[in-house]
Amino acid sequence: MIDQKDVAILSALQENADLSINDLADKVCLSVAPCWRRLKKLEDSGFIRKRVALLDPDKAGVPLSVFVQIKTNNHSIDWLNHFAETASAFAEVMELYRMAGEWDYMMRVAVKDIHAYDHFYKNLIQAVPGICNVSSNFAMEQIKYTTALPLRSCS
Repeated sequence: MIDQKDVAILSALQENADLSINDLADKVCLSVAPCWRRLKKLEDSGFIRKRVALLDPDKAGVPLSVFVQIKTNNHSIDWLNHFAETASAFAEVMELYRMAGEWDYMMRVAVKDIHAYDHFYKNLIQAVPGICNVSSNFAMEQIKYTTALPLRSCS
């Protein structure tokens, strides 16, 4: 269970994970020691998985986002595990989901350009036999992107 103070801590960290404990405590109206204890509890419980730096895709040389939908005829556990492990190992794969509905999987891939995507695509289908259909959608413009989850207290 988290309360309003925990939500305030999490919200502040989602905005800027680089805050010092002093700045975080000030921002959420706590003294340093109780703020640190709450932060440690949130980390130890797995509520905070890790803190990272978010890079600019253009400056990192991978400005193109491709949303890839995949179908397979093989739904054995061995195939599913092989696909998940193999696809996840590609550095270009930013997100990977097993889906309900028309498509079995969806992934977001970050690449330099369409030629880099073609190279990725060929490597993926070679590495994972049994993919029977792939649909690739190229993002024209990123309108919204956030890593911040909507939060509310559970108390």
